[in-house]
Amino acid sequence: MSDVVVSKQRTIKKEVTLTGVGLHTGKEVTLTFKPAPENHGYAFCRVDLEGNPIIEADANYVVNTQRGTNLEKNGVSIQTSEHVLAACVGLEIDNLLIELDASEPPIMDGSSKFFIEALEKADIIEQDAEREEYVVKDVISYTDEESGSEIIVMPSEEYQVTTMVDFGTKVLGTQNASLKRLSDFKTEIADARTFSFLHELEMLLEHGLIKGGDLNNAIVYVDKELSPNTMEKLKVAFGKDSIAIKPNGILDNLTLHYPNEAARHKLLDVIGDLALIGTRIKGKIIANKPGHFVNTQFAKKLSKIIKIEKRNKVPQFDLSKPPLMDINKIMDMLPHRSPFLLIDRILEMSDKHVVGLKNVTMNEPFFVGHFPGAPVMPGVLQVEAMAQTGGILALSTVPDPENYLTYFMKIDKVKFKQQVLPGDTLIFKLELITPIRRGICHMQAFAYANGKLVTEAELMAQIVKSK
Repeated sequence: MSDVVVSKQRTIKKEVTLTGVGLHTGKEVTLTFKPAPENHGYAFCRVDLEGNPIIEADANYVVNTQRGTNLEKNGVSIQTSEHVLAACVGLEIDNLLIELDASEPPIMDGSSKFFIEALEKADIIEQDAEREEYVVKDVISYTDEESGSEIIVMPSEEYQVTTMVDFGTKVLGTQNASLKRLSDFKTEIADARTFSFLHELEMLLEHGLIKGGDLNNAIVYVDKELSPNTMEKLKVAFGKDSIAIKPNGILDNLTLHYPNEAARHKLLDVIGDLALIGTRIKGKIIANKPGHFVNTQFAKKLSKIIKIEKRNKVPQFDLSKPPLMDINKIMDMLPHRSPFLLIDRILEMSDKHVVGLKNVTMNEPFFVGHFPGAPVMPGVLQVEAMAQTGGILALSTVPDPENYLTYFMKIDKVKFKQQVLPGDTLIFKLELITPIRRGICHMQAFAYANGKLVTEAELMAQIVKSK
């Protein structure tokens, strides 16, 4: 068993600004990276619109993936988010607010390099909260039947990405690229630039869809004969006196940084698109013919799986070990007595959470009337048992708990998911939503039985000195 490495969340110390041109809009745009609080994640803010609307970097906001990953929330959009997000992930920053005064970040040189440089200038700092990481235990995959693209994630000691691209053209056949550890992103992947094929470029020029793209921010692979007509159009579009094709089949506007720069850029895109999952991944990604559509569909699938697992995350406890508090200690603290004392043990407690246990037996008095012949533990009593567990946490903050009573103030968002029957062992896990103030305890509560989540609720209670 290796030791669990606890890593802290990170943000930047000060804000930093870049300006440039949007690739598809051709508009001047200013982007500002701002520090963000713990558990904030990545979010974009459109400062050019009324109310400065915020769009979280969330796979569920992806609306289309034509020429980039485009997000939309309440009618407000962010285009081509992937290069910026890849830089944030590549530097292992967890929390950032990204302000834009247009719908699209500046394309810069078509890579993540300039975003990396800006973020490093802003000083990356640690925060107090621990990082959440989704540990991949099984192979999870997504295949796009139409394009034959496929992404899988499999168990691995750290986040790794391999991309394999095959464009079926002579000029750019099959290539692959790998990132063994995130710390290598800056040196190996960040400066890989976006690319397109001449046939795509011609179409984009025809429709006026590539306004900010002078030839300094895209590698152009020439996959067909360059006609004099196209040559002239390109000269005008890119403000050049002459354009030629290099021996390796790319236009002479720039020099490749790597022979497999296309595969490396696709890897950059995968990292940027998978940032939309919203959770760090401990696993190895293998992407065969990745593209924004398959990347974001996979991100949606994985974020859904993570959400479900989080909700059903049954705490594991060794019930043969002596508990933190047995029934006698519980009775020293809580004023409740039979038949209304609904917890048997406290298994774990910190200043932010508590875990309690109840063995449900056929001898419970409420089974007599609920229901004869079909005994089911009443949901309200499950909530009461959760509250008693929470009461232990609240009462542990005062020196004389025996002189206090606990009163409910609010019960919210209650969901009953499974029946609780005689013979079940209920485990209650409660976590503070906000710190305890003036004896008021606001908690997120979960009850589990048989490896499943049975009940959840938000509870608010107050401890008051008894007369």
